[in-house]
Amino acid sequence: MKIVVVGDIIVSCELLAEAVKNLNIEESVVVKEVYWSAVDRKDFQKKALHIETEGPTAEQPPVELYTEIEDADYLLVHFCPVPADLIKKGKKLKLIGTCRGGMEHIDVEAATNENIPVIHVIRNAESTSDFAIGLMFAETRNIARAHAAIKNGNWRKEYVNSGYTTTFKEMVLGVVGLGHIGKLVAEKALGIGMTVIAHDPYVTQEAIDEKGLKVKMVDKEALFKTADIISLHLRITPETENSINKKLIGLMKQTAYLINTSRARVLEKEALVEALQNRKIGGAALDVFWNEPLPEDDVLLTLDNITLTPHNAGNVVDELPKSPRLLIKTINQYLADGKSDMVVNQYRIKK
Repeated sequence: MKIVVVGDIIVSCELLAEAVKNLNIEESVVVKEVYWSAVDRKDFQKKALHIETEGPTAEQPPVELYTEIEDADYLLVHFCPVPADLIKKGKKLKLIGTCRGGMEHIDVEAATNENIPVIHVIRNAESTSDFAIGLMFAETRNIARAHAAIKNGNWRKEYVNSGYTTTFKEMVLGVVGLGHIGKLVAEKALGIGMTVIAHDPYVTQEAIDEKGLKVKMVDKEALFKTADIISLHLRITPETENSINKKLIGLMKQTAYLINTSRARVLEKEALVEALQNRKIGGAALDVFWNEPLPEDDVLLTLDNITLTPHNAGNVVDELPKSPRLLIKTINQYLADGKSDMVVNQYRIKK
């Protein structure tokens, strides 16, 4: 069996190749290492943002990958783009894996058409769910604003939400997208004592009950009408892009907050800004943006009812070295069970 691993400046070929040694297959394995280059981390981040915005054709894969994939059985990458023309070259390809959660760099539709399962991992699920809860505290209790005020010599005690600030135990959390991160956010919120409702078209109440989560599944409109805090945990797809729109935001309570640590483009920016400017909702907290870094003239910087952080939710020191091992562990589970929640096209490929 031939496995092609494509490393980069963030997740090295060596880490990926070492992780492959733990793959549970009986065949002898030949590993071919290919490097997707970047000048430095800044250049990598520029390429990554381009891919996240424009998809897998926005940047070029390594030229040699087009040759190496021709007789490859598995293709394992970090952020290297995997466009349709590359996938079509892989006549023997049985699986594509990536050691990250976002799928913008892989043409999943092309892989599905070729009947190739695509496996991803949520390497930063714990850190992102921690951060989402942290943003809820920061925004609802004005932690960041109070800090900024003191640093500027202002002992500030009054805020936009001073008339309705309350404890988490008095609040209902609505989780939109009950995947791995969404479930962790729900678990942590339940631990705090919040009431939790959720919406996910792919998750049933029965499935949640089986996991022992005290979460009530509701339709999206009911969630936006009911929740005091709404936390978004959605992948960006044609169906989810701008899906959190003016209509849904218009259903929110005037005292409710919107938190986004997923992808900016699931949220309609103009609708959010209008709601915040006109105090139609209580506030918001964002860790992801439509343009990164945030432009100096961005309207978000003028608002006093929003908490902003520079895409930090998944940044913990141990996530990247662990991600190739997590990918191999997930692949092993898939090989053993024949299915996995981490196969993004699980229900669309033919058996």
